[in-house]
Amino acid sequence: MSITTTDTQPARAEAAAHAAVALLPASTPLTVGAPTQRVEDVVITGQAVRARFTGAAQGEVAIVVSQDLVDALANTPMGNLDLGQALRPALEAAATTLGPVVVDPGELLEPAAAMLALTGNGGLLVPLTGGDGAIQAAVGLAVAAQVETSAAPAAGGAKDSRPAFDLLHDVEMEVTAELGRTRMSVRELLSLTPGAVIELDRAAGGPADLLVNGRLIARGEVVVIDENFGIRITEIVGPSDRA
Repeated sequence: MSITTTDTQPARAEAAAHAAVALLPASTPLTVGAPTQRVEDVVITGQAVRARFTGAAQGEVAIVVSQDLVDALANTPMGNLDLGQALRPALEAAATTLGPVVVDPGELLEPAAAMLALTGNGGLLVPLTGGDGAIQAAVGLAVAAQVETSAAPAAGGAKDSRPAFDLLHDVEMEVTAELGRTRMSVRELLSLTPGAVIELDRAAGGPADLLVNGRLIARGEVVVIDENFGIRITEIVGPSDRA
């Protein structure tokens, strides 16, 4: 395994911003600006979520949003919605532009603190502007290392150097079966009534996904076992398919 430090940070930060902007809650379309390390050029009153990631790359990603969005999430008809959960799809989209990575739950920070911490680690900020040209949000990305796996055997023999996973055999993990997904706006959610039908992104009779802690590991068909639903595994999903 070799580790290569990043040398194309501006391009990566801009790609991360383009991936995140489509998933950011906003009242008007947002435009991706030029990456910068100057925190004083990205002035936003609101809240930030900063998360670290590991995998194909190591580093941290942050998203800063305006106070308008923070207030809107805190006063929805469905109650107070968690900002971290609302921004998580955008955070993951930004980080996965670097390859398959795992993003941690993240932490809430004041905008200035989050941006200073990120730029202090060599990261860049990408402002997102609204139709009036004002900065409505920002995406920050700091890549500490890019990890490239090598198929060559380690020197000194082909001994398996994997960790002792026996230590984890008694660890419980959450296993869920998913029939399908869809995305809906708050307006569509509020219009739901008993008897409403929600169309999912899965054809009728298609396989169900089996997830462990939210990560896809297998697919299968739904069966009934003693009046309970079950999943008969038909396919094990490899790491490349998950990516």
